[in-house]
Amino acid sequence: MRHSAGALSLLCVVCVTACAQDKTAVDAKPAKVRTATYVHMDHLPLLTMIPEPPAVDSAVTKSEFAELHRIQDARTAEQVREAKADDEEEDIFVYRTVLGSEFNAKTLPLTAALSAHVHGDEPVASDLLKKHFQRPRPYQVDATIHPVCKLTDQHNAYPSGHTLSGYLLALTLVQMVPEKGEAILERADNYAHNRLVCGVHTASDLEASRRVAYAMFASMLDDARFQRDLAAARVETRRALHLSE
Repeated sequence: MRHSAGALSLLCVVCVTACAQDKTAVDAKPAKVRTATYVHMDHLPLLTMIPEPPAVDSAVTKSEFAELHRIQDARTAEQVREAKADDEEEDIFVYRTVLGSEFNAKTLPLTAALSAHVHGDEPVASDLLKKHFQRPRPYQVDATIHPVCKLTDQHNAYPSGHTLSGYLLALTLVQMVPEKGEAILERADNYAHNRLVCGVHTASDLEASRRVAYAMFASMLDDARFQRDLAAARVETRRALHLSE
């Protein structure tokens, strides 16, 4: 899932066209009715954007589980620490690893507000898809997979909400700091891969999330409020990072 900043515009055009057409406690959050801030959900035929997830007994799933076992057997304490940290943080500031310590919520309130809205739009799409597909988590199917991040008793693996949020925030940030676009998207790939290190998703969960993220972001680009908030956050962030406006 490698990207380049140059591919961003092409992918967004494609998405616009398509749119026109140790274990922790179980997560048992009540369902919420959500509305999007920036995404025009009536223009997104979500259920046609991604295929059905691979069947539990399919060759694809078996291969994906084998990959999870390889990752599980090889993961280091540092990899687990990083995966757990990403599991806990779902905001644009996970990209401080690319932009540096000056990129933080405390000093960038407009950017933090933009991040909250973008992240808040993610479950509007992912909750619908998760409920429709009801794919079990890997550890719910294979007891020899030992996750190290938060668990759920729901069958809601497809697509990955964390991954979807990570890509939405990355695509947003690329608009703000395009000169760091490639590194930002590489970090988004790493953020997604950490769902495999956690042991809570498979590769097809992540790919579905990436596809939906690009479609959602294309919709966001057409939203006047998003463009206004993005412009304000862009100025704020570039000043904090001492970049030309």
